[in-house]
Amino acid sequence: MKAGLEKKMEAGQERMERVQEEMKDLIRAGKEEMRTHVESQVKGIKDHVDGCIGRMEEEVQDVKGKIEEVQGEVHMKIEEVKSEVQEKMSDLERRLSDLETRPNNVPANSELMYSRPTVKPLTFDGLTSWTVFKTQFNVVSSTNGWTDFVKASQLVASLRGSAAEVLQGIPADKLTDLTTIEKALESRFGDSHLTQFYRTELKTRRQKPEESLQVLAADVERLMSLAYAECPPDVRESLAAQYFIDAIRDEDTQHSTRLMDAKDLKSALAYSMKYEAARTVSKTSRHARSMEIEDNNSRERDDKLESLFNRLEKLLSSSVDGKKNTPQRKSSVTCWRIYVADITDPCILGLDFLQKFNFTVDLEKNEIRTGGEEIPLFSASVQHSKSCSVLAKKRTIIPARSECLIQGVPEVPGQFRYAVTDFPSQASQKGLLVAATLVDMEMEAIPVRVLNLNNKPKILDKGDVIATCEPVVDIVARPPEFSGAQHLPSTLENFQILNEEQRTAVRKLLNEFQNLFSTCDADVGRCNMTQHRINTGDHPPIKQYPRRLPLARKEEADHLVKEMVDNGIIEESSGPWASPIVLVKKKDGSTRFCVDYRKLNEITKKDSYPLPRIDDTLDALNGSQWFTTLDLKSGYWQIEIRPEDREKTAFTTGQGLWQFKVMPFGLCNAPATFERLMETVLRGLSSEACLVYLDDIIIVGRTFEEHLNNLRKVFQRLQKANLKLNLKKCRFFQKEVTYLGHVISAEGVKTDPEKIKAVVDWPRPETVHDLRSFLGLCTYYRRFVKNFSTIAKPLHKLTEAKSNFNWTEECEKSFNSLKQALTSSPILTYPRTDKDFILDTDASNEGIGAVLSQNIGNEERVIAYFSKSLGKPERNYCVTRKELLAIVKSIEHFHHYLYGRKFLLRTDHASLRWLLNFKEPEGQIARWIQRLQEYDFEIQHRKGTSHGNADALSRRPCKESCKQCTNAEKKFGMERDISVKVVTTTTVDPWSSCEIQKAQLEDPAIKPILEKKLNSAERPSWQEIAPESPATKRYWALWDSLYLKDGVLYRKWESDDGNSCRWQLILPK
Repeated sequence: MKAGLEKKMEAGQERMERVQEEMKDLIRAGKEEMRTHVESQVKGIKDHVDGCIGRMEEEVQDVKGKIEEVQGEVHMKIEEVKSEVQEKMSDLERRLSDLETRPNNVPANSELMYSRPTVKPLTFDGLTSWTVFKTQFNVVSSTNGWTDFVKASQLVASLRGSAAEVLQGIPADKLTDLTTIEKALESRFGDSHLTQFYRTELKTRRQKPEESLQVLAADVERLMSLAYAECPPDVRESLAAQYFIDAIRDEDTQHSTRLMDAKDLKSALAYSMKYEAARTVSKTSRHARSMEIEDNNSRERDDKLESLFNRLEKLLSSSVDGKKNTPQRKSSVTCWRIYVADITDPCILGLDFLQKFNFTVDLEKNEIRTGGEEIPLFSASVQHSKSCSVLAKKRTIIPARSECLIQGVPEVPGQFRYAVTDFPSQASQKGLLVAATLVDMEMEAIPVRVLNLNNKPKILDKGDVIATCEPVVDIVARPPEFSGAQHLPSTLENFQILNEEQRTAVRKLLNEFQNLFSTCDADVGRCNMTQHRINTGDHPPIKQYPRRLPLARKEEADHLVKEMVDNGIIEESSGPWASPIVLVKKKDGSTRFCVDYRKLNEITKKDSYPLPRIDDTLDALNGSQWFTTLDLKSGYWQIEIRPEDREKTAFTTGQGLWQFKVMPFGLCNAPATFERLMETVLRGLSSEACLVYLDDIIIVGRTFEEHLNNLRKVFQRLQKANLKLNLKKCRFFQKEVTYLGHVISAEGVKTDPEKIKAVVDWPRPETVHDLRSFLGLCTYYRRFVKNFSTIAKPLHKLTEAKSNFNWTEECEKSFNSLKQALTSSPILTYPRTDKDFILDTDASNEGIGAVLSQNIGNEERVIAYFSKSLGKPERNYCVTRKELLAIVKSIEHFHHYLYGRKFLLRTDHASLRWLLNFKEPEGQIARWIQRLQEYDFEIQHRKGTSHGNADALSRRPCKESCKQCTNAEKKFGMERDISVKVVTTTTVDPWSSCEIQKAQLEDPAIKPILEKKLNSAERPSWQEIAPESPATKRYWALWDSLYLKDGVLYRKWESDDGNSCRWQLILPK
C-alpha cells in the first residue's frame, strides 16, 4: 500500500514536473511571440513614421520648388514690366518729338493746314500760375486760328518740368485730346482748390502805404476773379466794390465812398479818386475858399434835411408815445424776448447844421444838447470804427426755407465787448439772411440766426463768414429776460451763502453755458467722441419671442415706443436679433421701459475697464470747501451704438421690431463704456478739479474763485463732447451735497439721511431675499459703523445656503443694533497727507476690528472703520494670536493708506509689544511677521479702558503652553519701553543639518520643492511644477504646511485648538 502510494506520488510528481516544464515552455513561447509581435509593431510604427517623414520632406522639397518657380515668374514679370515702361517712355519721347516737328513736316493734312504762327506761346513748368498761362495760351491760339487738335499739340509742346510729368498719366490715345490734357493740368495746377485761400486774402486785403487806389482796385479785381469765379458778373462787381471800400486806408475816403452806395468797382474807384482829388484841392485852397453857396446846392441840402426830420418825426410819434400804434395782445401770451432792428440812419452833421438848429457841444461834460435833450458822446476810436467778421464754429446744414441758430466765433477776438450781428454781403448774395441781434463778444460761442431763402439745403463749412459784428458803445438798459437763462434754476436768486458779486459771477457762467443744459426730455445730447460696441464674436443671432402684456399696459408700451421714435432714440429694425421688453414702475409712479438683454449679455465679450472705488473717490475730496454736483441727462442715451451693432439691441412689443440708435440700459458693457468716456472727457481734471463715477460728477474747490474756474473747465469739456446735463438734478456752489449715497461737506463724509431712513423704516425681513436686500444697503455704509461684522454676524448666518430661516432674539437684536448704529454714525473726515495715521486694533471671540484716525486740529478724527467676523478655526486661536491676526488683517485692509508711510499702531494687548523682537518665530506667526516687515510703524500699548474706540471686546485667558503669550515674557525677556520700533530682520540660528539636507536634495521628488523653498517663500505656479513627478506635485499641494528648519524640509501639523503643533521630517528615499 505504501509502495503504491509512493509510486503514485512519484508519478504525480513527474506529471507536475512535466506540467511545469510545459508551462515554462508555453511562457517562453508566449514571451518570444510577444517580443516578436512587439518588435514587429514597433518596426511597423517606425516604418510608418519614416515614411511620413519622407513624404513630408518630399512635400517640403516640392513646396520649395514651387516657391522658386513663383520667384522666377515674379522676376520675369518685373523684367517685362520694366521693358514695357521703357518702351512707353521711348514711345512718349518719340511722340513728343513728332508733335514738335509735325506742323512743319505734315503740311498736306487738311486738318493741319495753317500758316506758321506769328505769335509763339510761352512755356509752362508748373511753377507759375496755370490760370495766367491758360489765358495767354487761349489768346495766342485764337490769334493764330488753331483748331483743337493743333492747340493740344502746341499745349503739349509748351510743357516743361513737373508740368510735362502730368502727360505720363494720360493714355497715349488721349495725348491729342485738348479737353483731357486741360483737365489733367487743371486738377494738378489749377486754382479752384485755393478758392477759400483767395477769399480769405480778399477779406484781409488792406491798402498799403503809398499804394494808389488804382493798384488796389486792380488787385481786388484779380482776387475776385479767383475767389468768386462761379458768381454772376453783377454779383461779382457788387462784392468787388464792397471789398474795395473795406480795403481803403483813409477813413474819410472810405466812409464817403461807402455812403455813395456804389454798385460796381469802377464807380467806387471813380468816386474815391474824385474824393481824394477834391480833398487835395481843398487843402491847398482852404484859406482862399469862397463863402458863397450856389442856390441849387442849398435847396438840395435843405430838402434832404427836411426829409430827414420828417422821418425822425414819424419814428418818434410811433415809438415814444405809448398810446399810439400799440399792438393788441392776448393776455395769455408771454413775451420772452424782443429784438429791435437798428433804426438809425447814417448821416454827417456839419458845423453849419449844428449852428442852424441850435446844437450845443459840451466837450467838458462829453455830451451834445438840443431842445432840452442830452446825448452822450464817445470817441470814434479804431476799435469802434471797424467791424468784425463772425466765422462758423462748425459745419452746419441749413434746410431749405428754414432758420437755424448757428454758433459762431469772432475772426479777431477781443476787439470789443458788445456788438450787433448783421449779414455780410457775401452771405446775403447766396440767399441767406442774418438777424440783427445784440451779442456778448466775450461768450465762448456767438449765436447767429441765419435764414435760408433757397429751395434747397445750404451748407456752411467751418470757418465760413456767416455774419459781421458792428461794435456797440454801451447798453443803456435791457430787460432781465435778455439774459437767455429763463430755464436756469430759480434757486440762483436764493443762494444765502453767496454775496451779490458771487451770484453775478455764477449767473454769468450759467448764462454762458446755457446750451449745455437739457431743456426737455427730448433734448438729449449725442456724444461725438465714442460709440458703444457689442462684441458677440461668431455667435449666431439670438431671437426671443415677446412676452404677453396686459391690455392696459400694452397701450402704455406703444406710447413709450412712439415717444422714443420721435426723440430719435430707437428706429425700426429688420435684423435677426430680438429680445423681450419689461415694464417697471418707478418710485414716482411712472413707467420705465426696459429690455431683457440677459441672453445677449451671456454671449457678449466682457469689457474689463474698471469702475473707480467709491472709497478712493471720497478720499480724494480732502481739503475742499465748495461742491457742485452734475448729472447727465439720460447719460447712456447720449452715447451712440455702432451702426453694425444696433440690430443686436432689437426688441419687440408684439407689434413691430425696433432697435436702439443709442446705448440702452441693461447691456453688460454699458458701465465700462460710459466710465471710459467720462474719464476721457475729463482727463487731466480728475482729482484736480472734479471726480466722476459714471454719470455722477462732483466739482470741488478750496475757494470760490477756484471752484468757479474748475466748473468752467468741466463745462468746456462737456460742451466739447456734446453732452447735456439734467438741470433739475444739478446742485451748484454748495457747502454740503449728496454724492454716491453720502453727504459730503468740508468737515468730512457722513451717511445720507434719505438712505438711512430707508434702513430705519425697513420692516423685519420675512425671507432670505428680504434679509439680503437689507444687508446689502447696510454694507454700503459699513465704513461708518464700528464692529460692523460682529453686529451683523447673526444676520449673515441666516443667509447661508444650509441654514433655515429662523428669526431668533439674537437676530432681532442684531437687526435693531444695525439700525441704531447707522442712524448715529459719526462724520468721517478726509485723510490728510501731511498727518501721521493712527491704527487702533482689537479682537474678541467673534471678530476683529480696527479704527484708522489722524490728529487734526488737536483732535483725533476718524478716517474709517474696519471689522471682520472670525471663522471657526480662527475662533479657536488664543487671545494673542487673535490680536496679532487683528493687526495683520487691519493693516492689509488699510494698505493704500499705510504703505510707504510711518504710522502708530496701538493695541491693548501687552504681549504684542515684543511682537517683532523674539528670536524664533515659527509657522503662521513667522509668516505674519514677515508680512508686517513691509510696513514702517511703532507699536504702543494702552490700557483697555482707553481703547474703547476699537471696541472693548471680551477676551478669554490664554493657556500657559502658548509660546507667544504673555506668560512667555518671563521666558524670553522684554524691553521696558512701551513703544517698540519695528525691525526689518529676524535672528535665525545659523546651524543646519547638512546630512539630511544633502539627502533631501538627492531625492528627485523632494529636491524641486526644497530648492524653491530655499530660494523663495512664494508658492511656485502650476506651470513651473507641471513637468515634475507626481510625488513632487503632492508635495507642492502641501506647500503651505511645509517649512524649513535649519535648511531641512519639515511638514507642520497643528492641533485643532491652534495651541500646539508637531513637526514631521520629510524623509528622502
